Amino acid sequence: MENVLRPLIVFGGTIAVTIAVGLLIDRLLSYSADKHPKNRLPGLLRRIQLPLQLLLGCVALHYTYPMAELDLRQDAVIRNILATMATMAAAWLVIRVADAVAENTLTKYAGRARDIARVRQLNTQLTLIRRIVTTVLVITTAAVAILLLFPDMRTLGTSLLASAGVIGIIAGVAAQSTLGNVLAGLQIAFGDSVKIGDTVVVEGEMGTVEEITLTFLTVRIWDDRRLTMPVSYFNSKPYENWSKGGPQLTGTVYLYLDHSTPISELREYLGQFLRGRKDWDGRSWNLLVTDSTPTGIEVRASMTAANSDDVWTLRCAVREELLGWLGREHPYALPKIPTAPAMEAPLPVR
Repeated sequence: MENVLRPLIVFGGTIAVTIAVGLLIDRLLSYSADKHPKNRLPGLLRRIQLPLQLLLGCVALHYTYPMAELDLRQDAVIRNILATMATMAAAWLVIRVADAVAENTLTKYAGRARDIARVRQLNTQLTLIRRIVTTVLVITTAAVAILLLFPDMRTLGTSLLASAGVIGIIAGVAAQSTLGNVLAGLQIAFGDSVKIGDTVVVEGEMGTVEEITLTFLTVRIWDDRRLTMPVSYFNSKPYENWSKGGPQLTGTVYLYLDHSTPISELREYLGQFLRGRKDWDGRSWNLLVTDSTPTGIEVRASMTAANSDDVWTLRCAVREELLGWLGREHPYALPKIPTAPAMEAPLPVR
Protein backbone atom coordinates (compact mmCIF):
# COMPACT_ATOMS: atom_id res chain seq x y z
CA MET A 1 0.00 0.00 0.00
CA GLU A 2 2.87 2.33 0.82
CA ASN A 3 4.32 1.75 -2.65
CA VAL A 4 1.16 3.31 -4.10
CA LEU A 5 0.45 6.06 -1.56
CA ARG A 6 3.99 7.46 -1.45
CA PRO A 7 4.16 8.28 -5.22
CA LEU A 8 0.61 9.66 -5.18
CA ILE A 9 1.40 11.90 -2.21
CA VAL A 10 4.74 13.05 -3.64
CA PHE A 11 3.53 13.71 -7.20
CA GLY A 12 0.11 15.01 -6.19
CA GLY A 13 1.53 17.31 -3.55
CA THR A 14 4.22 18.62 -5.90
CA ILE A 15 1.72 19.37 -8.66
CA ALA A 16 -0.72 20.98 -6.23
CA VAL A 17 1.99 23.23 -4.76
CA THR A 18 3.25 24.34 -8.19
CA ILE A 19 -0.31 25.11 -9.37
CA ALA A 20 -0.93 27.08 -6.18
CA VAL A 21 2.30 29.04 -6.64
CA GLY A 22 1.43 29.77 -10.28
CA LEU A 23 -2.07 30.95 -9.37
CA LEU A 24 -0.67 33.10 -6.55
CA ILE A 25 1.76 34.82 -8.94
CA ASP A 26 -1.07 35.37 -11.42
CA ARG A 27 -3.27 36.89 -8.70
CA LEU A 28 -0.45 39.20 -7.61
CA LEU A 29 0.06 40.37 -11.20
CA SER A 30 -3.69 40.88 -11.59
CA TYR A 31 -3.83 42.90 -8.37
CA SER A 32 -0.88 45.02 -9.46
CA ALA A 33 -2.51 45.63 -12.87
CA ASP A 34 -5.76 46.77 -11.20
CA LYS A 35 -3.95 48.99 -8.72
CA HIS A 36 -1.72 50.62 -11.35
CA PRO A 37 -3.82 50.77 -14.54
CA LYS A 38 -1.33 53.06 -16.28
CA ASN A 39 1.37 50.39 -16.06
CA ARG A 40 0.56 47.66 -18.58
CA LEU A 41 3.51 45.41 -17.69
CA PRO A 42 1.82 43.42 -14.86
CA GLY A 43 -1.17 42.70 -17.09
CA LEU A 44 1.08 41.65 -19.98
CA LEU A 45 3.15 39.43 -17.68
CA ARG A 46 0.02 37.38 -16.91
CA ARG A 47 0.72 35.65 -20.23
CA ILE A 48 3.57 33.79 -18.56
CA GLN A 49 1.28 31.73 -16.31
CA LEU A 50 1.25 28.57 -18.45
CA PRO A 51 5.01 28.36 -19.18
CA LEU A 52 5.76 29.39 -15.58
CA GLN A 53 3.60 26.63 -14.11
CA LEU A 54 5.11 24.13 -16.54
CA LEU A 55 8.62 25.22 -15.53
CA LEU A 56 7.85 25.09 -11.81
CA GLY A 57 6.16 21.71 -12.15
CA CYS A 58 9.02 20.12 -14.13
CA VAL A 59 11.70 21.49 -11.80
CA ALA A 60 9.79 20.42 -8.70
CA LEU A 61 9.10 16.92 -10.03
CA HIS A 62 12.74 16.58 -11.07
CA TYR A 63 13.89 17.13 -7.48
CA THR A 64 11.04 15.34 -5.68
CA TYR A 65 11.07 12.29 -7.95
CA PRO A 66 13.61 10.36 -5.77
CA MET A 67 11.28 10.83 -2.77
CA ALA A 68 8.69 8.63 -4.50
CA GLU A 69 11.13 5.67 -4.26
CA LEU A 70 9.82 3.98 -7.39
CA ASP A 71 13.21 2.33 -8.05
CA LEU A 72 12.61 1.94 -11.77
CA ARG A 73 15.31 1.19 -14.28
CA GLN A 74 14.18 4.26 -16.24
CA ASP A 75 14.57 6.66 -13.27
CA ALA A 76 17.51 8.48 -14.87
CA VAL A 77 15.72 8.75 -18.20
CA ILE A 78 12.57 10.14 -16.53
CA ARG A 79 14.56 12.76 -14.64
CA ASN A 80 16.36 13.73 -17.87
CA ILE A 81 12.99 14.12 -19.60
CA LEU A 82 11.76 16.34 -16.78
CA ALA A 83 14.94 18.44 -17.00
CA THR A 84 14.50 18.73 -20.78
CA MET A 85 10.90 19.84 -20.39
CA ALA A 86 12.01 22.36 -17.77
CA THR A 87 14.60 23.75 -20.19
CA MET A 88 12.01 24.09 -22.95
CA ALA A 89 9.56 25.73 -20.55
CA ALA A 90 12.26 28.18 -19.47
CA ALA A 91 12.86 29.09 -23.11
CA TRP A 92 9.10 29.56 -23.61
CA LEU A 93 8.99 31.71 -20.46
CA VAL A 94 11.84 33.93 -21.67
CA ILE A 95 10.04 34.46 -25.00
CA ARG A 96 6.81 35.47 -23.24
CA VAL A 97 8.66 37.85 -20.86
CA ALA A 98 10.57 39.44 -23.77
CA ASP A 99 7.32 39.97 -25.69
CA ALA A 100 5.64 41.56 -22.67
CA VAL A 101 8.56 43.89 -21.94
CA ALA A 102 8.85 44.92 -25.60
CA GLU A 103 5.13 45.63 -25.92
CA ASN A 104 5.10 47.63 -22.68
CA THR A 105 8.15 49.64 -23.78
CA LEU A 106 6.53 50.45 -27.13
CA THR A 107 3.25 51.49 -25.46
CA LYS A 108 4.98 53.77 -22.97
CA TYR A 109 7.11 55.37 -25.67
CA ALA A 110 4.10 55.87 -27.96
CA GLY A 111 2.29 57.64 -25.13
CA ARG A 112 5.16 60.11 -24.62
CA ALA A 113 6.42 60.64 -28.17
CA ARG A 114 4.74 63.06 -30.53
CA ASP A 115 6.62 61.92 -33.63
CA ILE A 116 4.86 58.86 -35.04
CA ALA A 117 7.91 58.07 -37.17
CA ARG A 118 9.96 57.48 -34.00
CA VAL A 119 7.29 55.13 -32.70
CA ARG A 120 7.32 53.16 -35.95
CA GLN A 121 11.10 52.93 -35.85
CA LEU A 122 11.09 51.63 -32.27
CA ASN A 123 8.36 49.12 -33.18
CA THR A 124 10.50 47.85 -36.07
CA GLN A 125 13.59 47.56 -33.89
CA LEU A 126 11.79 45.79 -31.04
CA THR A 127 10.16 43.34 -33.45
CA LEU A 128 13.49 42.29 -34.94
CA ILE A 129 15.21 42.20 -31.55
CA ARG A 130 12.51 39.84 -30.26
CA ARG A 131 13.02 37.61 -33.28
CA ILE A 132 16.77 37.57 -32.72
CA VAL A 133 16.35 36.71 -29.03
CA THR A 134 13.87 33.95 -29.87
CA THR A 135 15.78 32.48 -32.80
CA VAL A 136 19.43 32.88 -31.86
CA LEU A 137 19.65 33.05 -28.08
CA VAL A 138 16.72 31.17 -26.56
CA ILE A 139 16.22 28.33 -29.05
CA THR A 140 19.96 27.74 -29.57
CA THR A 141 20.67 27.75 -25.83
CA ALA A 142 17.76 25.41 -25.15
CA ALA A 143 18.86 23.00 -27.90
CA VAL A 144 22.45 22.84 -26.62
CA ALA A 145 21.22 22.42 -23.02
CA ILE A 146 19.00 19.51 -24.08
CA LEU A 147 21.98 17.82 -25.77
CA LEU A 148 24.09 18.22 -22.65
CA LEU A 149 21.39 16.75 -20.36
CA PHE A 150 21.71 13.25 -21.76
CA PRO A 151 24.99 11.48 -20.95
CA ASP A 152 25.21 9.85 -24.37
CA MET A 153 24.73 13.20 -26.08
CA ARG A 154 27.21 15.23 -24.06
CA THR A 155 30.10 14.34 -26.32
CA LEU A 156 28.08 15.42 -29.33
CA GLY A 157 27.05 18.67 -27.65
CA THR A 158 30.63 19.45 -26.60
CA SER A 159 31.83 18.72 -30.12
CA LEU A 160 29.21 21.04 -31.57
CA LEU A 161 30.32 23.84 -29.28
CA ALA A 162 34.01 23.22 -29.99
CA SER A 163 33.50 23.18 -33.75
CA ALA A 164 31.19 26.22 -33.83
CA GLY A 165 33.77 28.22 -35.80
CA VAL A 166 34.08 25.61 -38.57
CA ILE A 167 30.31 25.16 -38.71
CA GLY A 168 29.88 28.94 -38.93
CA ILE A 169 32.24 29.17 -41.91
CA ILE A 170 30.50 26.32 -43.72
CA ALA A 171 27.06 27.73 -42.98
CA GLY A 172 28.16 31.17 -44.13
CA VAL A 173 29.33 29.83 -47.49
CA ALA A 174 26.25 27.64 -47.97
CA ALA A 175 23.71 30.27 -46.95
CA GLN A 176 25.05 33.53 -48.32
CA SER A 177 21.62 34.72 -49.48
CA THR A 178 20.03 33.97 -46.11
CA LEU A 179 22.78 35.77 -44.21
CA GLY A 180 22.47 38.65 -46.66
CA ASN A 181 18.78 38.91 -45.84
CA VAL A 182 19.52 38.83 -42.11
CA LEU A 183 22.08 41.64 -42.41
CA ALA A 184 19.69 43.63 -44.59
CA GLY A 185 16.96 43.16 -41.98
CA LEU A 186 19.26 44.49 -39.26
CA GLN A 187 20.20 47.40 -41.52
CA ILE A 188 16.54 48.31 -41.98
CA ALA A 189 15.77 47.88 -38.27
CA PHE A 190 18.55 50.13 -37.01
CA GLY A 191 18.65 52.46 -40.00
CA ASP A 192 15.95 54.94 -40.90
CA SER A 193 15.01 53.95 -44.44
CA VAL A 194 11.70 52.18 -43.79
CA LYS A 195 9.64 51.24 -40.73
CA ILE A 196 6.57 49.18 -39.92
CA GLY A 197 3.54 51.32 -40.77
CA ASP A 198 5.26 53.38 -43.49
CA THR A 199 3.43 53.96 -46.76
CA VAL A 200 5.64 52.85 -49.66
CA VAL A 201 5.45 52.39 -53.41
CA VAL A 202 7.41 49.34 -54.52
CA GLU A 203 7.23 47.36 -57.76
CA GLY A 204 4.57 49.83 -58.94
CA GLU A 205 2.27 48.99 -56.00
CA MET A 206 1.37 51.34 -53.15
CA GLY A 207 0.85 49.87 -49.69
CA THR A 208 1.77 49.87 -46.02
CA VAL A 209 4.75 48.00 -44.54
CA GLU A 210 3.00 45.39 -42.40
CA GLU A 211 5.81 43.13 -41.21
CA ILE A 212 9.61 43.08 -41.24
CA THR A 213 11.38 39.86 -40.27
CA LEU A 214 15.03 38.92 -40.39
CA THR A 215 14.59 37.61 -43.93
CA PHE A 216 11.33 38.88 -45.46
CA LEU A 217 9.39 42.13 -45.71
CA THR A 218 5.61 42.24 -46.28
CA VAL A 219 3.71 45.17 -47.77
CA ARG A 220 -0.08 45.29 -47.45
CA ILE A 221 -1.36 46.77 -50.70
CA TRP A 222 -4.41 49.05 -50.78
CA ASP A 223 -6.66 46.20 -51.98
CA ASP A 224 -5.54 43.97 -49.04
CA ARG A 225 -3.16 41.86 -51.12
CA ARG A 226 0.22 41.13 -49.52
CA LEU A 227 3.44 41.74 -51.42
CA THR A 228 6.23 39.71 -49.81
CA MET A 229 9.87 39.92 -50.85
CA PRO A 230 13.31 39.16 -49.38
CA VAL A 231 14.64 42.03 -47.32
CA SER A 232 17.86 42.15 -49.36
CA TYR A 233 15.84 42.49 -52.58
CA PHE A 234 13.74 45.27 -51.11
CA ASN A 235 16.82 47.05 -49.80
CA SER A 236 18.62 46.88 -53.17
CA LYS A 237 15.77 48.32 -55.26
CA PRO A 238 14.59 51.95 -55.39
CA TYR A 239 11.24 52.57 -53.72
CA GLU A 240 9.13 55.51 -52.63
CA ASN A 241 8.59 56.06 -48.91
CA TRP A 242 5.70 58.48 -48.46
CA SER A 243 6.17 58.51 -44.68
CA LYS A 244 9.84 59.50 -44.78
CA GLY A 245 10.46 62.90 -43.22
CA GLY A 246 6.94 63.17 -41.82
CA PRO A 247 3.45 62.00 -42.80
CA GLN A 248 2.41 65.23 -44.56
CA LEU A 249 2.16 64.96 -48.35
CA THR A 250 1.28 66.99 -51.45
CA GLY A 251 -1.08 65.33 -53.89
CA THR A 252 -1.46 66.16 -57.58
CA VAL A 253 -4.29 65.71 -60.07
CA TYR A 254 -3.72 66.05 -63.83
CA LEU A 255 -6.56 67.01 -66.18
CA TYR A 256 -6.32 67.10 -69.98
CA LEU A 257 -8.69 69.80 -71.26
CA ASP A 258 -9.51 71.97 -74.22
CA HIS A 259 -7.72 75.25 -74.94
CA SER A 260 -10.93 77.15 -74.21
CA THR A 261 -11.02 76.05 -70.54
CA PRO A 262 -11.65 79.01 -68.15
CA ILE A 263 -8.56 78.46 -65.98
CA SER A 264 -9.23 81.33 -63.55
CA GLU A 265 -12.76 80.10 -62.80
CA LEU A 266 -11.52 76.52 -62.44
CA ARG A 267 -8.82 77.69 -60.02
CA GLU A 268 -11.33 79.65 -57.95
CA TYR A 269 -13.71 76.67 -57.78
CA LEU A 270 -10.88 74.38 -56.65
CA GLY A 271 -10.12 76.72 -53.74
CA GLN A 272 -13.79 76.80 -52.70
CA PHE A 273 -14.02 73.02 -52.87
CA LEU A 274 -10.87 72.43 -50.80
CA ARG A 275 -12.00 74.79 -48.03
CA GLY A 276 -14.97 72.52 -47.42
CA ARG A 277 -12.90 69.32 -47.21
CA LYS A 278 -11.74 67.93 -43.85
CA ASP A 279 -8.97 65.89 -45.46
CA TRP A 280 -7.25 69.06 -46.77
CA ASP A 281 -4.85 70.23 -44.05
CA GLY A 282 -4.97 73.89 -45.14
CA ARG A 283 -1.25 74.27 -45.86
CA SER A 284 -1.31 75.01 -49.60
CA TRP A 285 -3.01 74.38 -52.94
CA ASN A 286 -2.62 75.53 -56.52
CA LEU A 287 -3.82 75.02 -60.09
CA LEU A 288 -1.48 75.57 -63.05
CA VAL A 289 -1.36 74.90 -66.78
CA THR A 290 1.73 72.72 -67.03
CA ASP A 291 1.72 71.84 -70.73
CA SER A 292 0.07 72.71 -74.05
CA THR A 293 -0.31 70.60 -77.19
CA PRO A 294 -1.97 71.24 -80.56
CA THR A 295 -5.09 69.42 -79.32
CA GLY A 296 -5.38 70.54 -75.68
CA ILE A 297 -3.74 71.61 -72.43
CA GLU A 298 -2.49 69.84 -69.30
CA VAL A 299 -3.75 71.27 -66.01
CA ARG A 300 -2.20 70.28 -62.68
CA ALA A 301 -4.09 70.73 -59.43
CA SER A 302 -2.00 70.33 -56.24
CA MET A 303 -3.20 70.11 -52.66
CA THR A 304 -1.71 69.09 -49.30
CA ALA A 305 -2.93 66.55 -46.75
CA ALA A 306 -1.90 65.30 -43.31
CA ASN A 307 -1.07 61.72 -44.35
CA SER A 308 -1.07 59.28 -47.25
CA ASP A 309 -4.63 58.08 -46.67
CA ASP A 310 -6.01 61.63 -46.75
CA VAL A 311 -4.01 62.63 -49.80
CA TRP A 312 -5.28 59.63 -51.78
CA THR A 313 -8.91 60.34 -50.84
CA LEU A 314 -8.47 64.05 -51.58
CA ARG A 315 -6.94 63.44 -55.00
CA CYS A 316 -9.82 61.21 -56.03
CA ALA A 317 -12.39 63.73 -54.73
CA VAL A 318 -10.74 66.68 -56.51
CA ARG A 319 -10.52 64.81 -59.82
CA GLU A 320 -14.17 63.79 -59.64
CA GLU A 321 -15.39 67.23 -58.56
CA LEU A 322 -13.48 69.24 -61.17
CA LEU A 323 -14.55 67.00 -64.03
CA GLY A 324 -18.16 67.12 -62.83
CA TRP A 325 -18.10 70.93 -62.51
CA LEU A 326 -16.64 71.35 -65.99
CA GLY A 327 -19.25 68.99 -67.43
CA ARG A 328 -22.07 71.03 -65.82
CA GLU A 329 -20.81 74.58 -66.23
CA HIS A 330 -18.33 74.48 -69.13
CA PRO A 331 -18.83 71.32 -71.19
CA TYR A 332 -16.89 72.85 -74.08
CA ALA A 333 -13.75 72.69 -71.90
CA LEU A 334 -13.67 68.89 -71.92
CA PRO A 335 -11.35 67.30 -74.48
CA LYS A 336 -12.78 66.70 -77.93
CA ILE A 337 -12.06 64.23 -80.69
CA PRO A 338 -12.03 65.89 -84.13
CA THR A 339 -14.69 64.37 -86.37
CA ALA A 340 -14.58 66.70 -89.41
CA PRO A 341 -14.47 64.83 -92.76
CA ALA A 342 -11.14 64.65 -94.45
CA MET A 343 -10.67 66.85 -97.48
CA GLU A 344 -10.55 65.13 -100.84
CA ALA A 345 -7.44 65.43 -102.95
CA PRO A 346 -7.87 67.81 -105.96
CA LEU A 347 -8.37 66.25 -109.34
CA PRO A 348 -5.36 66.33 -111.66
CA VAL A 349 -5.40 69.13 -114.26
CA ARG A 350 -5.65 67.87 -117.85
